[in-house]
Amino acid sequence: MQFHLDGFQPGDPDIADPVARLGKPGSPGTLPQTTDVLIVGCGPAGLTLAAQLSAFADIKTCIVEQKPDRLLRGQADGVACRTVEMFQAFGFAERVVREAYWVNETTFWKPAPGGIARSGRIQDTEDGLSEFPHAILNQARIHDFYLDVMRNSPARIEPHYSRKLASLTIDRAALHPVSVTLERTDPGHEGEIETIRARYVVGCDGARSAVRKAIGRTLEGDSANQAWGVMDILAVTDFPDIRFKCVIQSPAGGSVVLIPREGGYMVRVYVEMDKLDARERVADRKLTVDDVIAAAQKVFAPYTLDVKDVAWWSVYEIGQRMCERFDDHAQDPHVFIAGDACHTHSPKAGQGMNVSMQDAFNLGWKLAAVLQGRSDADLLRSYSSERHAIAKTLIDFDREWATLLHDASKPGSTIDPAEVQRYFVQHGRYTAGTATRYAPSALTGAATHQPLATGFEIGTRFHSAPVMRLGDAKPVELGHVVRADGRFRVMIFAGTDTKLDAVCADLAGVVQRFTPKGADIDAVIDIRAILQAGHRTLEITSMPPLLFPAKGKFGLRDYEKVFCPDLKNARDIFDLRGIDRLRGALVVVRPDQYVGHVLPVTAMDELSAYFAGVLRMA
Repeated sequence: MQFHLDGFQPGDPDIADPVARLGKPGSPGTLPQTTDVLIVGCGPAGLTLAAQLSAFADIKTCIVEQKPDRLLRGQADGVACRTVEMFQAFGFAERVVREAYWVNETTFWKPAPGGIARSGRIQDTEDGLSEFPHAILNQARIHDFYLDVMRNSPARIEPHYSRKLASLTIDRAALHPVSVTLERTDPGHEGEIETIRARYVVGCDGARSAVRKAIGRTLEGDSANQAWGVMDILAVTDFPDIRFKCVIQSPAGGSVVLIPREGGYMVRVYVEMDKLDARERVADRKLTVDDVIAAAQKVFAPYTLDVKDVAWWSVYEIGQRMCERFDDHAQDPHVFIAGDACHTHSPKAGQGMNVSMQDAFNLGWKLAAVLQGRSDADLLRSYSSERHAIAKTLIDFDREWATLLHDASKPGSTIDPAEVQRYFVQHGRYTAGTATRYAPSALTGAATHQPLATGFEIGTRFHSAPVMRLGDAKPVELGHVVRADGRFRVMIFAGTDTKLDAVCADLAGVVQRFTPKGADIDAVIDIRAILQAGHRTLEITSMPPLLFPAKGKFGLRDYEKVFCPDLKNARDIFDLRGIDRLRGALVVVRPDQYVGHVLPVTAMDELSAYFAGVLRMA
C-alpha cells in the first residue's frame, strides 16, 4: 500500500476522506460503580489486555485513559515477527501485514573519506523463523485494530477517556478490594470525581505510572546520560537506502537508526544528539525539531536530507530501569503493572511495544481463568515472576545495543563497524521476539521428553508450521488455531506406533476432569491431532469422537480438529519441527501461545498433573 504522499494522515488508509477516517466511536458514558478488572491506560499493553478480556462476556472490564481521545500518530512502530503471531490470535494479523512496511533487509553504513559508505547488507530475519514478517506500522493503527476487536467482542468494551487517576487504595477483605478515584478532565465535566471498585486493577499507564506509585513500586536502574531525537518525516533525499532499515555511523560522531515507515514515503529517523551532564534531563536542553533535523543531516552527509514535513517528533534520554516486582503483593496480588509502567529502555531495539503487549497477553488469560473460576488465584503470582525475567533480558540487551551504537560512533572509535553488524545478526532471534523462554514452573514443564519434539522447545512460543486440514483439504498454519480465547491446546502428533483411538479415549478422560458439566468438550482444553498420512488417504468420519466432536445446542460436528502434513508442497511438519515419527508426542500450548509441555502420547498421568497445577477440577 502507498499513502501519506501529500502529508501524514492518521487513521484507516482505506478511507479517502481525512475527516471520516478519524470516525469516533460513541462514548461509553459514566463509569460503573464496580468492575472485575479496571485497566488504567490505553497504550499497547492496556489495549492488548482489554482485547483479551473482551472475549469473555461474563467478565466486567473497564478501561480508562487520561488522554482525551485515542492515539493518532507517533510513538512506537516496530512490530516483531512474534508480535504479528500474537495479532493472529486476535484476528487482525492480515490487516497489519497488509498496511505495514516489511523489514526485509538491513544495511550498515560506516565512516568513510568525505562522509559515509555502505559497509554491509544482511537479511533482517532468518528464513523459517516465522510465517510473518518483521513489520513497521504506526502504533496508533495497532491501537485502532485492538479497539475494533474490543467493540466487536462479546463484552463490547469502549474506553473511558479523559480520566486521571487520583488515588488507589486496597482492602483485601472486600469483595472488590481495590478502590480507585478518577478525576474527569473532559469539557463540561472538569474536576468531577468518580469512584470505581474493582477485583483487580492493571496499570498500563506508562513510565510515569500513577498506579505504580500508588502501590509503592519504583523504577530502579541507571541512565546513559545520552539524548536522542526521533522524528517521522516526509523527505527528499539522494541517500540510496532510504527504504531500507539502516544503522549509520558518521565520521563526525553520532549515529542514526533509520526505519522506513508504512505507505512508501514516510521514514523514521532516530538520531544521536547531545551527551547530558550528570543529573541533567533532556528537557533542560530545550531541543527543537530543527535541532533534530540538523543532527540527522550531519550524520547523512554528504547525502542530502531535505525534510518536507514532520508528522511527529520527540527527544528522549536513554535509560534502563525496571521494578522489583510487577504486582502489589507476593502472595495475594490485586494490582498489576505492565509495559512501561514496570520497565523502560531505549526504543532503538524495537522491543518496547512488543514486550509490553506480551506482558498483557501473559496476564490476560490468567485473570480470565481466575475470574471464571477455572483456576485458583495463585495462578496470578506467576505473572510477575515470568515477565520480570523477560524484562530483565530486555534491559540487558538494550543496554548493550545502545552502548555499542554510541561507542562505535565516537570520533576515533576503534570499534570495527563490522562488530555492530555481527552483534545485530547474533541477536536476530531476540529482536524478532522469538527468543523468549519461560523458566520451568507449574506452567512450564521439565524438558525430560523434549527429544520427542525438538522443534517445539518448552517455554518458547509455539512455532507454527504449514499443515493440511483433513476436513476440507485447506492448507493452513497450525499455530493459527491458537486464538486469544483463554483455552489451552493439546496437539497430538501421532507416531507410527500411536494407537489413536486409545490415546483419544484416555485423553478425553483427562479433559473431562477440567471441563464444566454440560460444556463442549473443548471449552477449556482444545485437542487437535496431526497425523502422518496424506489427507486423501483418510476420512474425517473415521476419527475418534474427541477429534470429531458434536458441539453446541444442535450437536453440530467440528470438522477442524485433524490435520495432515502438507505433502503437496513438500512441507512435512514432522520433519520441520523434529517430531519423533515412531513415538509421536503431545505438545501442550498455553493460552498465550507458549509451549507448556512436551510429553509421550500415553503420558496421561503427567498430563493430568500438569493441568491440575494450573486448572481447577470441574
